[in-house]
Amino acid sequence: MNAFAEALPVIWVALGVVLLLILNMKFKINGMLALLLAAIFVGICEGLPLEAIGKSIEAGVGSTLGHLALIILFGAILGKLMVDSGAAQRVSSTLLQSFGPQKVQWAIMVIGLIFGLAMFYEVAFLILAPLVISIAREAKIPFLKLGITMVAAATTAHSLFPPQPGPTALVAAFHADMGMVYIYGIIVAIPTVICSGILLPKLLGNLDRPIPQLLESQKVFRDDEMPSFTTSLLVPLIPAIIITGVTIIKLFIPANASIISFLNFIGSAQVSMLIAVLVALYAFGTARGRTMTEVMSSYSTAIEKVALVVFIIGAGGAFKQIIMDTGVGDYIADMMRTSSVSPLIMAWFITVLLRLATGAGTVSAITAAGIVGPMITTFNVDPALMVLATASGSNTLTHVNDAAFWLFKEYFGLSIKDTFKTWGLLELTNSVVGLLIVLLLDKLI
Repeated sequence: MNAFAEALPVIWVALGVVLLLILNMKFKINGMLALLLAAIFVGICEGLPLEAIGKSIEAGVGSTLGHLALIILFGAILGKLMVDSGAAQRVSSTLLQSFGPQKVQWAIMVIGLIFGLAMFYEVAFLILAPLVISIAREAKIPFLKLGITMVAAATTAHSLFPPQPGPTALVAAFHADMGMVYIYGIIVAIPTVICSGILLPKLLGNLDRPIPQLLESQKVFRDDEMPSFTTSLLVPLIPAIIITGVTIIKLFIPANASIISFLNFIGSAQVSMLIAVLVALYAFGTARGRTMTEVMSSYSTAIEKVALVVFIIGAGGAFKQIIMDTGVGDYIADMMRTSSVSPLIMAWFITVLLRLATGAGTVSAITAAGIVGPMITTFNVDPALMVLATASGSNTLTHVNDAAFWLFKEYFGLSIKDTFKTWGLLELTNSVVGLLIVLLLDKLI
């Protein structure tokens, strides 16, 4: 009976997810409303006071959108300006000419890895999405085929490599050598992305879906109407250039230098995205002969189209916060402490469970690190491999409590079923292949 009582938090969360799926899939209730109702259901079943449920929802929406709202809006604006100016068509046509339709997936994979390494995943997704649509249209292939490749590459780089927050925190938690994390990480990332981004789409059957309205351009631009390839590629890369540049500069100056506050300011995701949007207003707008009124029309349309996505993601944050406040993560962590399994597998498995329960990749990874960290010396495991095993677990199959799940679903205009089939399977493949490569490295090193 005591074991059943202890497991109740997990049971209520599972029932909350089922309720959410029924509301959304059977009764066609909008994702935002379904998420909020499911969050309230779980909070009540877990015995949270009604006032505490309200505060958890407020905290969840605030913490999620406080970080993501401007990033999503600026990303959508930047993508819309690229589409409406012909910049997305320029990049897509140039890549197709250089690589050909048969090899364009490999180009998308490389670009996705670069963007995922250099910037927050949400920024990388929102900047690359219009490029994927344009390339797919010109190559006459389903956009989801390239979308899966792009997301697989971006999420892998984001989860495995510093200076992204998750792996950076893991390097500190496991006292790992950052250089070795990069070296082993490359060995892990390449086969992982090939499996999830190149091979998986071949196994998923028909991926034809209507092009999302936000990213659909009605105009085919002439060569002289489009920005140059260099401009078209560099402007969306501005956040990556700024963030990476700030990170490198900070390595060579004292931590108490007066310029640090300025670097942290312009190196934030929100400000670097704002700078990119301001440059894009000129480079993709007035510099192309468009009036400011026409440019602002693209600006407004982007915000209108993505507004619902923002609120759905905020509701997902509320659901995640309710789950975290019920202590499900602590229950899972306590349950796994006494296991004698290899710390690499343990770190991955605990992180997977926590990610499924909370929807928070960084939180689940750091929690797992605290549990299995002391096992490193007992089992004589390479700390860099522990970082990568844990990071692979944080990049696993996610569902309705993850903001990235809803971003993929709503931005690409998919059903929940199709999102599980594409986003879910690519993330699961990423996670499992990543663990297998880490285990192989552990045997060889």
